[in-house]
Amino acid sequence: MSGEILNNLYEVLDERFRTGRCANGDARLEQLYSDCRWAEGPLYLPAWRQLIWSDIPNDRLLRCDETTGAIGVFRSPAGHVNGNTLDREGRLVSCEQGNRRVTRTEHDGRVTVLADRFEGKRFNSPNDAVVRSDGSVWFTDPDFGITSDYEGFRAESEIGSCDVYRIDPVTGGIHRVADGFGGPNGLVFSGDERQLYVADTKAGQIRVFDVHEDRTLSDGKVFAQHTEGGFDNIRFDDEGRLWAAAFDEGVHCYDPDGTLIGRLRVPEPVSNIAFGGPKNNRLFITATTSLYSLMMSVTGLPRGR
Repeated sequence: MSGEILNNLYEVLDERFRTGRCANGDARLEQLYSDCRWAEGPLYLPAWRQLIWSDIPNDRLLRCDETTGAIGVFRSPAGHVNGNTLDREGRLVSCEQGNRRVTRTEHDGRVTVLADRFEGKRFNSPNDAVVRSDGSVWFTDPDFGITSDYEGFRAESEIGSCDVYRIDPVTGGIHRVADGFGGPNGLVFSGDERQLYVADTKAGQIRVFDVHEDRTLSDGKVFAQHTEGGFDNIRFDDEGRLWAAAFDEGVHCYDPDGTLIGRLRVPEPVSNIAFGGPKNNRLFITATTSLYSLMMSVTGLPRGR
């Protein structure tokens, strides 16, 4: 499937991509950094006007100051961190593939372990996390960090499957909420938190689950299928469109009804995306060795959602 290309950047596959102003932003990508081995996990920190992201094989978290453009090391070693998010108190929550755990960085810099085992067995390699409005932390646990020493440490899976988990905000208890994945990766809640979307990289799918009042999931139907590669992480804009990082050197944009309406063309296979900036309309893109950004005419889902 191909469509009209605008500015060698925006690919219009459906008129909704055009009428929704999805192609009205910058005319080019801005490359902010290009010396990673495999870049992942971008996260914008509004209080500090900074972006942090992971360089997994180099075992470091990097940061970029939005006001000066300065690049520096945020943490190294970093446990081969992959995905990052913020909790409701503005604390950093990270998925450490190498250490096979989910951690929280306190305001004073101390690192607290939120989860490293389920039913006495070590996780495979936590990949990405999202925090719900009730404070619960939801994360995926594929085997990407234990299949070799490149992004973690080669090991056998103790759990024997690749699943999605929830950490209770009060008790700290860990609950398996979804299974049956080949490689669960990025995940995100809809704006009203009634659905949870999960990318399954190995299946080339994004699945959507209904979230019930008791915080259990059901349904798990396929929302999108990628026939030419896999999906990594996913994010919503404030008009309900889902943006997905894809390995075919692009960012895919889906209408709420599941139609692929457009793409952003990126010169490297894309791993992760994150909205940020003072207006939450700057898209940060990690792609293989690089960090890119694009000022857009669409706005990410409001922060804290």
